[in-house]
Amino acid sequence: MPSTLMNIAAKSAVGSDSAAGRIAGRVPQIESNISEIERWASVALGGGLVAVGLSGRRTGWLSTALGAYLLYRGATGNCPVMQAIGVSTCGSHGEEAVIPAGAGEKVEVGVTVNKLADEVYRFWRRFENLPKFMKHLKEVRELGGGRSHWVAEGPLGVSVEWDAEIITDRPNEAISWKSLDGADVDTSGSVHFRPAPGGRGTEVRVTLKYLPPAGKVGAAAAKVLGADPESQIREDLNRFKTLMETGEIAKA
Repeated sequence: MPSTLMNIAAKSAVGSDSAAGRIAGRVPQIESNISEIERWASVALGGGLVAVGLSGRRTGWLSTALGAYLLYRGATGNCPVMQAIGVSTCGSHGEEAVIPAGAGEKVEVGVTVNKLADEVYRFWRRFENLPKFMKHLKEVRELGGGRSHWVAEGPLGVSVEWDAEIITDRPNEAISWKSLDGADVDTSGSVHFRPAPGGRGTEVRVTLKYLPPAGKVGAAAAKVLGADPESQIREDLNRFKTLMETGEIAKA
């Protein structure tokens, strides 16, 4: 929704019939890494620079190029330069904001599922379905208001629990969540759904980031995903693929 509003603002700044306006209206929705204030400032300044550039001045091409970049920045909430150096100023609304930059463990894995995005999204959006294919999860219970309670199985029967809230929910496109204060483990995650090339179904890409606390519970949390978290999540996604495509998961 914010990206859509910013697209409208960007088009209004330069005119919906102009080349820059058409570009602003077609930019993809991607993850934000700048604050709302920065986005609006980028739209305002970018629109002004494009207007100057189109006025026919000698340095108009430079103003137009810089203005178009700022309009892109404002419309999408994404700054490519900041992304390249790993900086984000979007505050607590980013799915990794719960964990300090450079801290914790990050896992990113993808799989292609031979199902349409709406079906894959609907299944994942019911978080209580996640333990069906994620071996480390014992239970996920919806609490209402975009919040849920997660229980993971640690070593020696030690359970690791946390409450989480949804921070992004774009039907058939993306879901992201983060743990709340007081959780046994600080964690955040996102899943994106994109049409696979050649009509081969849906590409599902999962990103998880977690930072276990110190102490006994923290040690258990650190071992929830095992010694190789990436392999564990990849196995989970392969089970998810099998479940979605066949309706069941083969027992070992």
